[in-house]
This record gives sequence, C-alpha cells and structure tokens, in this order.
Amino acid sequence: MITISSRLFVSAFALGVGALAMVPQAQGQPSSPMSEALKAVAAGKDPMPGPRSCFWARGPVSGDPYVNIAYPDAATFYWAAVFTVPEGARLTLEGRFPRSRYMSFISYDEAGRPIESVADYLIKPDSGSVNPFLAAGDRLAARRDYSLAVIDARPDPSRKTGMNLVGETRDRLNTPKYAAGQQVILYRIYVRDKGTDETGDAGLPVPVLTLADGKVVKGVQACPLLKTRQPLQLDPAAMAVPMDKYYELLAAAAKFSPIYPATNPPVWYQQLDRDALYGMYTGKPPAAGARRSEGGFYPNLDNQYIRTIVNRKLGKVFVVRGRAPSTPKTFNGDPTMGSGDLRYWSFCSNQGFANTRVNDCVHDENVPVGPDGYYTIVLSRAADRPRNAMAQCGVAWLPMADDGDGAVDADVTVLQLRHMLGTQNFAHSVQAIGKVGDEARDMGEYFPRGRYITSSAFETAVPCQIEKR
Repeated sequence: MITISSRLFVSAFALGVGALAMVPQAQGQPSSPMSEALKAVAAGKDPMPGPRSCFWARGPVSGDPYVNIAYPDAATFYWAAVFTVPEGARLTLEGRFPRSRYMSFISYDEAGRPIESVADYLIKPDSGSVNPFLAAGDRLAARRDYSLAVIDARPDPSRKTGMNLVGETRDRLNTPKYAAGQQVILYRIYVRDKGTDETGDAGLPVPVLTLADGKVVKGVQACPLLKTRQPLQLDPAAMAVPMDKYYELLAAAAKFSPIYPATNPPVWYQQLDRDALYGMYTGKPPAAGARRSEGGFYPNLDNQYIRTIVNRKLGKVFVVRGRAPSTPKTFNGDPTMGSGDLRYWSFCSNQGFANTRVNDCVHDENVPVGPDGYYTIVLSRAADRPRNAMAQCGVAWLPMADDGDGAVDADVTVLQLRHMLGTQNFAHSVQAIGKVGDEARDMGEYFPRGRYITSSAFETAVPCQIEKR
C-alpha cells in the first residue's frame, strides 16, 4: 500500500497555493492549459469544473473536462469523500434526493473494491418528504430530504447486491476504516434531468458530526474534525493497472497473437475480481466463485459489467447489435418514476487499463432503438466514422481515441456494457448471467453481438435517407 500524495497527484491540496504560484513561465511563450490552471489555483480559483465541498472534495469524476479516471460513465457524476470519524463520534449525511435517474452512496476499501451500496430507492425519506426514486414516485416533489448514518463496520456478507431489492430499506451505510483509520465513500448521480446542474439541483449531501461529548457540528465546521483533506492511502492499482504490470500483461497476450485479447468475433468478459481481469490477457480462467465487480477501478455494486477489447487491426469500424432492455425515462423531467427491465444501461468506449479514461458513452435514453427493439452502435475513430453512423439514421456512434489505449497501443479500445439494478423477473441482465462462458446463452437477444466492418460497407449495409422538412 502507498500513500497517494504530491509525489503522484500534483494538486492545490498537496502542494499548497504558494508553491503553485512559484511555477515559472518562459518569457514570450504562449500560455498552456496547465499554466492557466496553475494561475487559477494561485489566484484562489479552482481549475477543475463542477461543484464540490470540503467533504466531497474529490471530483466530480465524469467524462472530459471533469476528472476522468477509473472508467466513469460519461452520463454520470461521482464525488469522493475521504475522512476519518473521530473515536466515539457519529456521522450522518443529510441531503436532498436529486432530479436524476439514479443516485447512491458506496463505501470502498484501499484496493478500490466496493464494500456496500445504498442506492436511492433504499433510503428512507425524512418525515414529510418523498423518495422520488420509488416506483411511480413523484419526481418533481418539493420536499425530498433524507439522512443516512455512516457506520464503522462491515455489512452482512450474505446481503444481495446488484439487483433491485424491492421493498427493502436502509438507514445506514457500512464504511469500515482501513489503513490508518481512513474511510472512503463515493456519491454518484446518473443522468441528471435536462437543465439541472451536476448535482441534479440537489446540492451535495452535508456531513453532520455528533461528537463523543454530544456536541453537533455540521458542514464546513465538521470537515477539519473528519480530516477530509488527508491524502489517499490506497493500493496503486486501485484506479489503474500500473504500467509495469500492463507491459507484463501485453507480453503474456502476445503469446496468443499480436492482437490478443481482441478477437473476431469478439469475446465478452464479465467484470469479476482483479485476477479475472488479468486473465483476459494471460488466458487463465477466473477462479471458481470469483466475486463480481471487485476488479478495482471503484466499480458500482448496483451495476454489473461485461467488456471486450477492440483492435483496429481487425477492422477500422466495429459494429454492435443487440436487443435493448426497457428502462424508465427521466431526462426530460418526467414527473413520475417509471419502471423497466433495468434502471439504466449504457455502452462506454474506454482507453486501456493503464489509463482508465472514458472516451464517451451512450445510454438507454439516447440510443436509437428500431421497431424490432434492437439498437446498432458503431465504434470508430472520428476519421473512420461512417457518414450514416448518427441518430437520424437509427445508429449510435462512439469514438475511439486517436491514441488508442492511451499508453502503448494506438489501435486498442475497451468497450464496456453496464446493466444497472436488474429486476427479479428480467432473466437476461448481466446480473442474471450464470457462470463464465454462459454470457451469450443467458442474455439471449440482449447479448451484444459485434463484428468488424469498413466504413463503406456499413454505409452500404445501412441505407439512410433523412427527410428534409
């Protein structure tokens, strides 16, 4: 384990404003984005976009231009709180339910593995308030307050995760201390309503600390006592695979073929533990009973994932088709929370595991679905994008980065499918997959089937005539 400090992450918190103010700039040289950011910090202005607080000091994490690490979904915003509850004290988070598709609090350990999730629909609203995330809930309710206790303990290991636990409630989040007493929570918002800010117009939850002597402190007064500016103490692989390990994995994969683990047709891998991720390159099968969503990069326990490695050496355009699960519609400020097979699903184009940057995502509400219930998604570099790869032609397009995996191979992209909170009666979710190797069988029509193609071939195969009005 290492301590993440100024040696690895240069920030205003690590160096201090005075140190940043001393960074020189050559005479007559144009300002770079970094030098402008340093000036902004030196002037007391935050160079990172998006709201944050003394408690939720890290983030928001999302696609560019926000903090972009650990494979965020580009339709979401994540904030991290790093803190230590003083001995004998009690911590409660007070907030308002956002106007969004989903929100949750998830605790993590030093390896970036999730411990417990308390999703929106599980949280009891305060007296007189409404939880808008319940089925048929009033999404526009004015009174939408809640509180959630943060407990230094581990959850019941038999508790189910990843599925919609209809009828259950939670009033606490188990957040056990690790290392020198550090605790970590991530707060997530998916698909904020159109016209709302990053917090879904709810603001960020406020810490309320009750000390051992009964004194209550709140917000900015609580942050120093919670040590919210302490450096992260975590495994260096928690947010990305270290480069030396990545080179080792690439060398193992090269024994199979120059492009492995990319294949044609593609192989989709469930996200299990970290050894299973490495096994994508080494060919070693996952261990029996390998737990899902524990492979690091701070996964969301309410999601389950499958991913594949795409390589342009097999073709410059990659096409995926599958049946679309149904989900609630919320983006346009729908007044009532709907239902569906899942709460949310998305495809994301990502860089490699040593980078963990998201290129972009498309999610259920902005993926065109044909009369047959199927979607078509095209993944390519912008220069190779077929001219008919656009929503008006019934196609969703995702970009590959020009530098590929962002580390070694300019032709590699990681494509990932998320399924969130599958219902008990939807048998084809990623959550419902039985054992490794049964992905296509268990997902049936909902399994993403892909192939490589040329831009011209796609333009020929998918005729599109946009009517002018």
